[in-house]
Amino acid sequence: MSAEVSSLLDLGGDLAGTYRRTGSSGAGIDPAVADADLAAVQRDGYVILPDLLTPDELDAIREAVAPLLDRHGRNHFEGHTTQRVYSVLNKTRTCDQIADHPRVLALLDRLFLPNYLLSMLQVINILPGEQAQMLHTDDGFYPLPRPRKALGAATIWAVDDFTADNGATDILPRSHLWGDRMPTGAEREPVLMRAGSCVFFLGTLWHGGGENRSAAPRLAVTAQYCEPWLRPQEAFTLSTTRDTVRAVSEDIRRMLGYSIHPPFIGQVDGMHPKRLLEPDNRMSGQDE
Repeated sequence: MSAEVSSLLDLGGDLAGTYRRTGSSGAGIDPAVADADLAAVQRDGYVILPDLLTPDELDAIREAVAPLLDRHGRNHFEGHTTQRVYSVLNKTRTCDQIADHPRVLALLDRLFLPNYLLSMLQVINILPGEQAQMLHTDDGFYPLPRPRKALGAATIWAVDDFTADNGATDILPRSHLWGDRMPTGAEREPVLMRAGSCVFFLGTLWHGGGENRSAAPRLAVTAQYCEPWLRPQEAFTLSTTRDTVRAVSEDIRRMLGYSIHPPFIGQVDGMHPKRLLEPDNRMSGQDE
């Protein structure tokens, strides 16, 4: 048995021939900056990354998602006075820069194994009168006991300013270190940040959307990620058209599952999934 395991572990490198593993654009971030971000995340469970998007980029996001905000949440968790947009990659390119921002990828590169996956990309618009969301952790659906290493991480990007009264995300600092302890509402602290900033937090951190006591909506985009050997929340290989996959960046393409986690997790008919993107591939049965 030990010989079999050793042989399998020996296959842990990149076995692909045509489609080799691609690097992350997070490598372009100053290591001192990325390491400081990581230290804050490991200490507090979160870090605020300020002013990553320009006013013009924010305006483009607002303009693109406004006509998509056509339905409210279906339950207490989604929020009956909250608008949500799913399958964002198929509907607009303006949020790609959120999913693959190098500052975020630099953190993910340090936290997870190569070929980590995008687990969710969603637009969230909390309308006036919405109640505070129940506190939760984003990787709590993976049934492994705490305390433990985070299996996922999330970003929430402020398209509008996050204020104390407009539904800013509430967090419980350092709750990523807890074991079975449950949170209380009194421990909630709002994340206050300017539009264009994002909060990055571990999947083990307790948090929840805040109550919107203001007269205006609070627009945000969330991108969530997970280890490459886990099942993501959104089945991107089913929901994302091949034309969309061809249009996105290499970072996003890899995070959608068009990659191999060594030695062979993610293969399609024994081959690299990128072969599905070849125009003459006979396995390509998905509508364009």
